[in-house]
Amino acid sequence: MEEMIQFFREKQKQQGKEARYDTRCPFCSVQCSMTLTEEKLVATSRFKAIPNKQDPTSEGRLCIKGVHAHQHTVHRERIRQPLVKTGGAFVETSWEVALGLIAERFKRLQKSYGQDAVGVFGGGSLTNEEAYLLGKFARLALGTRYIDYNGRYCMSSAAAAANLTFGVDRGLTNELREVEDAECIVLAGTNLAECQPTLMPYLRRAKKNGAFIIVLDPRETGTTKIANLHLKPKPGTDGAIAAGMLKVLIEEELIDRTFIEARTNGFEQVESELQEIALAELALAAGVPEEQIREAAIRFGEAQTGMIFTARGVEQQATGTADVRQFLHILLATGKIGRYACGYGAVTGQGNGQGGREHGQKADQLPGYRSIESPEDRAYIASVWNVEEKDIPRKGVSAFELFQKIDQQDVRGMFIMGSNPVLSSPHENLVKRALSRLDVLVVVDMFISETAEYADIILPTTSYLEDEGTMTNFEGRVVHRPGSKPPFGKAKHDWQILCELAEALDRSHGFQFSSPEEIFNELCLASKGGKADYSGLSYEKIKGEGVLWPCPTKEHEGTGRLFEDRFYTEDGRAQFGSVHCPVDSENDEYPILLTTGRVLTQYLSGTQTRRSDALLFKEPEPFVLLHPETASSYQIQDEDWVMVRSPYGEAKLKARQSEGIREDTVFVPFHWAGSVSINHVVAPELDPTSRMPAFKRTKVKLKKIIEEKGESWYSGQKNDRQESENTDDILDPVHSGGVAKNR
Repeated sequence: MEEMIQFFREKQKQQGKEARYDTRCPFCSVQCSMTLTEEKLVATSRFKAIPNKQDPTSEGRLCIKGVHAHQHTVHRERIRQPLVKTGGAFVETSWEVALGLIAERFKRLQKSYGQDAVGVFGGGSLTNEEAYLLGKFARLALGTRYIDYNGRYCMSSAAAAANLTFGVDRGLTNELREVEDAECIVLAGTNLAECQPTLMPYLRRAKKNGAFIIVLDPRETGTTKIANLHLKPKPGTDGAIAAGMLKVLIEEELIDRTFIEARTNGFEQVESELQEIALAELALAAGVPEEQIREAAIRFGEAQTGMIFTARGVEQQATGTADVRQFLHILLATGKIGRYACGYGAVTGQGNGQGGREHGQKADQLPGYRSIESPEDRAYIASVWNVEEKDIPRKGVSAFELFQKIDQQDVRGMFIMGSNPVLSSPHENLVKRALSRLDVLVVVDMFISETAEYADIILPTTSYLEDEGTMTNFEGRVVHRPGSKPPFGKAKHDWQILCELAEALDRSHGFQFSSPEEIFNELCLASKGGKADYSGLSYEKIKGEGVLWPCPTKEHEGTGRLFEDRFYTEDGRAQFGSVHCPVDSENDEYPILLTTGRVLTQYLSGTQTRRSDALLFKEPEPFVLLHPETASSYQIQDEDWVMVRSPYGEAKLKARQSEGIREDTVFVPFHWAGSVSINHVVAPELDPTSRMPAFKRTKVKLKKIIEEKGESWYSGQKNDRQESENTDDILDPVHSGGVAKNR
């Protein structure tokens, strides 16, 4: 039988029935590379994902999302050609008609209300080329200052903290391979086991080498299982723990005063502030035992090498920037930065969250991580774009503030590319209301997403298998992603859409590109001399293993470790900030703390992963995770329907109990739409520096729903869910069956 199967397989290959696509997983920031084979059968195709063992970041691993990433690209709901809303329904039309209609309506709005009447919203999954071009399109083709992107909801607090402290923001200050030699590792607010599971072997090797691993998370996860010490802070209080650790380090004389004096500014003020705060006060604010903070500090201080990683649990707070800086203070005070196995990692969430924020999608940035308000930066970019400096608009507002502008009708038209802000934004009701008030909304997507439902015109875009470009992964490694699969239907690449729309707007100058490589070459030039300097890169140079930026010359090999000799500040010294100690007031009406996050098998707003049958089968619906004592006080059982309500909205969810979560906290994943969408509930409070919404901490109340007659969101097959803690099942390379190897 095996011989017969092999015979027919070889026959199919000879007849051109099997296609191979070299690609990268479109989801998280690891950007695992793989080869996807498509065996074309009579009525369908069979796919198999083969990880690339030469990948220097993923080391030949794929998680369950990567194995099944292709499923949404062949989904029956993909949009084949442009759609125009007519009489409340979407009707297919031609590209010529759609682009002409968009140009006409945008021009009319700007003539009536000014250039800023049209805004742009981008995404952290766009390629570097498309992120760069979108920023250029907003500022030159539309002439608007109103552009921001969904990365504002992801990495902005870590980026702000790193810029204020180090003078530059790169996801990881070292190469990943150094992690396994760190003697102490702090993971604050990150659940790598579910969000970036192919990175877990780095931690396992570190622990095998003797590393002491400290995890801060209000609940037990697959990541906390690897910890030597697990601290369970109240959501939003990680910074208090970090400040407490620094206080102990100073008292125990475990700081490096030589490094502090030679390479930093501002430590005296921090030391003075900490003298005025008792460790007991910080422990009480965080809701963790004082002894645990002391142990964490001493373990980190006594280690010769150490690294700290933060992610959304710390950053998605109204005090996220200040909280991240407390952890950076620890690195500076102990001198564990700028040398082997010593550094910081801001664990990027989106596929190109790093590159997406470097080249102009943020309201205040120009390519190369330049400031849009800097005269020198503006002049240089104007010279690259061959325009007058005055023709580049000034800074706009952050992502959520942009929707507030729409709600106030200061912005009357919107162009959204690579994002689903209806599900990814806080205060979802406000965002929906704002979009409904637009005179014209254009959405570029593969599907009619929850945001696209509000659109007047939808333009179909290509998938990761079809769209060539570069991405910048968690390490800061710029990598190439081929796009060898033919476009689906009449879909176009994002960069093509921007070029053709610019022409329709009579602004084709600067948008006459014929390939993504041409755009990349201009991006590299635009980044020259900036903090994120790509000017020494080329497609030829990055193919294969990729190159870590900065790479300022063609001869340069890239920068594996930052800050060996100096920081990126004006005087080359790192900057301490102020001590942050949160003050929490109890609220009898809203006594529970809500924190949100991801689950292993879903990604962001779920627009793509919810269209993967294999992934949806594992986790078909959201849930509210609560401690049994909390559940008992509300007479809630597993699978009961529960109302989670805040002053901003409510969501209906099924209960799931766990002794691994704090009693004063509930957790809800955010990947689903409708009445179960938790961002209905999330507070719109913003960090004063990064403008990050406080996704990870909203005060809520719970109510058991009696006699809920509606069906759950998913009414298909029985949920045979894989427990999220069992991460071993997803870390091995796929075998010949095309699924993750199960030990």
